[in-house]
Amino acid sequence: MMVYVTLVTSAAILLIGYVMAMSSKELVRLLISLELMFGAVFLALMPLFTIPNLTTSAFSIAVLTVFTSGGELMILIAAMVTFSKKFRSMSTDDIVAGGDSP
Repeated sequence: MMVYVTLVTSAAILLIGYVMAMSSKELVRLLISLELMFGAVFLALMPLFTIPNLTTSAFSIAVLTVFTSGGELMILIAAMVTFSKKFRSMSTDDIVAGGDSP
């Protein structure tokens, strides 16, 4: 029963992260929504540790997810710094289709 509650909570957090990412107009909100999605993935991994035969696989997936999340966070912070230096704002309205200069 507790596994289902954990998975439903994880799915709800993931859905909130997706909706927030699709509707965000600022890079900071986009970063927060992406981190929320990674948090949901971490939460979904927790029930795998309760199954004895999957403990090694769950640990491997968790380590891979941690490194992916860390790399994603460093790339997004670098992108935010570069974006704010170039456009002097944190709004995604400054970006035009295809990445062309306005």
